[in-house]
Amino acid sequence: MSKIQVGFLVSYDYELLKFAIPPIYEDSDTIFLAIDKNRKTWNGSDIQIDSSFFEWIKTFDTQNKIEIYEDEFYVSGLTTMECEIRERKLLAEKMGIGNWLIQLDSDEYFFDFKSFTKYLIANNHYLTSKKQIQICCFKINLYKNVKGGVLYVDKFDKFMVATNIPNYKVGRHGKCRSIYVSSIALHDCLSREREDLIKKLDNWGHNGDIDKESFMKKWDTVNETNYKDHEGFFYLEPMHWKTLQFMKGNSLSEILNNFKNDKSMRISDLFLKMKNFGQWFKFLFK
Repeated sequence: MSKIQVGFLVSYDYELLKFAIPPIYEDSDTIFLAIDKNRKTWNGSDIQIDSSFFEWIKTFDTQNKIEIYEDEFYVSGLTTMECEIRERKLLAEKMGIGNWLIQLDSDEYFFDFKSFTKYLIANNHYLTSKKQIQICCFKINLYKNVKGGVLYVDKFDKFMVATNIPNYKVGRHGKCRSIYVSSIALHDCLSREREDLIKKLDNWGHNGDIDKESFMKKWDTVNETNYKDHEGFFYLEPMHWKTLQFMKGNSLSEILNNFKNDKSMRISDLFLKMKNFGQWFKFLFK
């Protein structure tokens, strides 16, 4: 036990895994790809996964770390969020309780996964605890591809990455004590072709919570010349993402490297200490 187990939920955006898997490959023990056996999304729509993707997996997986896990993850009568939580729990059981259970999405690209796994290994004592904890990192949300680069949200967002007990409540959130680390990932969440973005909005766990018409109207309007004239970009509560910034780059690989080399993309030690003290105190007597 005490392995570094990574799981991805595979759906319509499976091609992004070609960017998400390489940064975490060397420092993972096993990588699980959860795919609906009937090729359904959480709202029951059909998806197709080209055979070339599985050929890429075979070629890339030189250390035989990647395992395909197929099951029925869409259940008629459940909401998209209920289907998501159910799939995450089934995937966690497949990964093996007693290990570090890391769940990532296809559009999340780690900057330095090695340092993150070193932190987990140094804190293996959490794996024998009866109290659930979740290890949180920070992500940079990409909003829209524009001429010469990408628009991204001008703030770090937390995201739940690893846990010892997969008692998920909302997506990956366990509603338990969070422990923050300084690891960062690029989240390629909204910077897609318009058709692909609409497919995501229709099929993900938040599809019932979004005013899609209003959101897409702003998304269509904003570009590299006028983004500073607008504010309020989040798909749920707009002002959670108040402003955007621009990062240059002519490809995803170039953009990722530019973010990695940007000295402003750092989490301060003081900020981490304050966040972790607050979480420790909040759950001290729970």
